[in-house]
Amino acid sequence: MMAHLTAFTYVAALITIIVDNSGWPHLFDAFLKTNIQESKECLLGKFPDVCHCKGRRVNCNNKGLLVVPSVSSNVTALELNSNRITSLPPDLFIRYRNLERLHLQNNSIKAISNRAFSGLYKLRKLFLGQNGITKLKAGIFRDLQNLEWLSLLNNSLKHIPRKSFCLEMPRLNWLEMEGNMISTLQGSSLQECTALTVLALRRNQIQSIEEGTFSSMQRLIDLDLSVNRIQEMPPSLFRNLQNLKQLNISNNPMTHIYDDQFDSFVNLQSLGMEDIEIPTISIRMFRSLGNLSHIYFKKFEYCGYSPNVRSCKPNTDGISSFENLLANIILRVFVWVVAFAICFGNVFVICLRSCIPSENRHHTMAIKSLCCADCLMGVYLFFIGAFDVKYYGEYNRHAQMWMESLQCQLIGSLAMLSTEVSVMLLTYMTLEKYLCIVFPFHNYRAGRKQTLFSLVFIWILGFMIAVIPFWDKQTFGNYYGRNGVCFPLHSELMERPGARSYSTGIFLGLNLFAFVMIVFSYTSMFYSVRKTAKTARQSIFDLEVTIAKRFFFIVFTDAMCWIPIFLLRILSLIQVEITGTIILWVVIFILPINSALNPILYTITTSSFQERIKLCLQIKWQQVGLKEIP
Repeated sequence: MMAHLTAFTYVAALITIIVDNSGWPHLFDAFLKTNIQESKECLLGKFPDVCHCKGRRVNCNNKGLLVVPSVSSNVTALELNSNRITSLPPDLFIRYRNLERLHLQNNSIKAISNRAFSGLYKLRKLFLGQNGITKLKAGIFRDLQNLEWLSLLNNSLKHIPRKSFCLEMPRLNWLEMEGNMISTLQGSSLQECTALTVLALRRNQIQSIEEGTFSSMQRLIDLDLSVNRIQEMPPSLFRNLQNLKQLNISNNPMTHIYDDQFDSFVNLQSLGMEDIEIPTISIRMFRSLGNLSHIYFKKFEYCGYSPNVRSCKPNTDGISSFENLLANIILRVFVWVVAFAICFGNVFVICLRSCIPSENRHHTMAIKSLCCADCLMGVYLFFIGAFDVKYYGEYNRHAQMWMESLQCQLIGSLAMLSTEVSVMLLTYMTLEKYLCIVFPFHNYRAGRKQTLFSLVFIWILGFMIAVIPFWDKQTFGNYYGRNGVCFPLHSELMERPGARSYSTGIFLGLNLFAFVMIVFSYTSMFYSVRKTAKTARQSIFDLEVTIAKRFFFIVFTDAMCWIPIFLLRILSLIQVEITGTIILWVVIFILPINSALNPILYTITTSSFQERIKLCLQIKWQQVGLKEIP
C-alpha cells in the first residue's frame, strides 16, 4: 500500500507540472484504469440485469435506480452515477469487504447514515459529487481507513466536521469539496490530513481561514481556494507547505496580501491570483518563488513584479506584452517612422527659417520655438523605440526595473514638456494672430523683448509642469512609470489622488482651455475676414476659400489630436475600462500628430513662406547664371 501511495503522489506531482490548472481527476482516473488489470469476463455471480459487468466491476450508471442494488460480495468497483438514489441507510455496503471504488455521483442523495459505509475497509475511492448532501455526521468515515480519494464536489455542505475527519481516513490523498457552501475553515477540521496531496475548495463561501489550518499538510501539492469570499489570509497560513506546486486563490475579494505570504513556497510552480487587486504589490512578495513557471494576475502590469516567471497571464495590457515593450508589431515599426518624420520635418523648418530672412522676425522666433518643442516628441519616440529593441523578447524580466528607472522618468517628462510647451505656444501664436486680424488698428504689437519674454515664460512653465511630479513621491508616486511608454495619460485605481488630480488639471484643465481658445480664435478670425471683405465690397471669394481651408485644417488637426485625449481622460476618471491598445495608439500616433503636422501647417504651406523660397531660388539661379558668363 505504501508503494502505491508513493506512485499516487508522484503522478499527481507530474500532472501538476504538465497540466497546470485543470483536468487532474480525469487524467489521474485514466492513469489508474490503465494500470489496473481486469478480466473482460464477468467474475460476479450476482448483479442486476440492467447493469454491465466486467471482471469484478459493475456499471449501473444512468439506469434510473432508486436504491443501491444487490450484487455479489466479491465486487471491487460499483458505479451508480446518474441515478435517482435519495439516501444511504446503515450497513448498506457492509457485505462488500473487497470494494475498492464506489461511484455515487449525480444522484439525489441528501441523507447519509453515519454507518452507511461500515465494513468498507478496502475502499480507496469514494465519489459523492453532484448530490444534495448538507451535513457529514460524526463517524461517517470511521471504517474507511484505506480511502485515498474522496469527492464531495457540488453538494450543499456548510461545514467541515470540527474534529478532523482525516483521523478516520489517515491515507486520504485527494479531497475535492468544490462547489459547496462552506464558510469557515477551522484549524482542527483538517489537522490530521498529513497524507493529503490535493485539496480542492473552489466555489465555496469561505470568508475566514484559521491560522494553522494547513500546518500538517506537508505533502500537499495542489491547493485550490479560488472563487470564495476570502478578504485576508493569516501571514503564516502557508508556512509548512514547502512541497506545494500549485496554488489558486483567484476570484477572492482580497484586501491585503502580506509581503512574506508566499515565502514558504520554494517549490511552487503555478500561482493563480486572477481578479485580485494588489495595491501593495512588490517584487518582495515573489522573491522566494524560484521555481515558479506560471502565474495568473488580474492585470498585466503585475507581471513585472515576478520577473523570473516563464509564463504570465494576462500576457499583455495592449501597451506592452510579456516579451516586448511595445505589444503591437505595427506600432513597433510605426514608432520609428513617426519619430523620424517629426524630427526631420521640424529640423528642416528650423534650418529653412534660419537661412531665409523673414519680415516678421518675432513670428519666426515663435515658429522655431514651436519646432524645438515638437522635435522633443520625436526624441521621446526614438527612445521608446530604442528601449523596445533593447528588451526585445524578454521585456518582463526588466519591466519593473524599466518603469522605475530614471530613464523612463526622464523620457516621460520629456514627452510631457514637449506636449505642454507645444500647446501653450500654439495658443500664444493663435492669440497673437487673433489680435492682428480682429483688431487690425490696435496699437499693441509684440516687440522682440515681449516675444522673447513670452517664449521663455512658456518654456519655464512647461518645464515646471514636467518636473513637478519628481518633487513629492508621496503625492505622485511613480507618476511617469505606470506603463511601458512612460506617459501618464490614463487614470487607474492604483493611481494616487494627487497624481490623478494633477493629470486632470493638465489634460482637462490647461489643455482643454487652450483648445477652446484656439477654436474660438480661429472662428472669430474667419468671421472678421468675411465681415471686412463685405464692407470693402471686394470680390475675394477665392481668398475666403483659401483662408477657410487653412483655418479648418489647423483646427481639425488640433481637434483630431486632443479630443480623443480629452475623452480618454474623462472615461478613465469615471472608471470606464479602457484597453491598453487604445492608449498605445493615442501615445504613438494621435498625440504626435500636431508635432508632425505643425511644420507643414505653420511654415511649408504658407503662401508668404513659399514666395520667399521662390524668390531666394530665383536670386540663387541668377547668381549662378552670372558666374557662368565669361
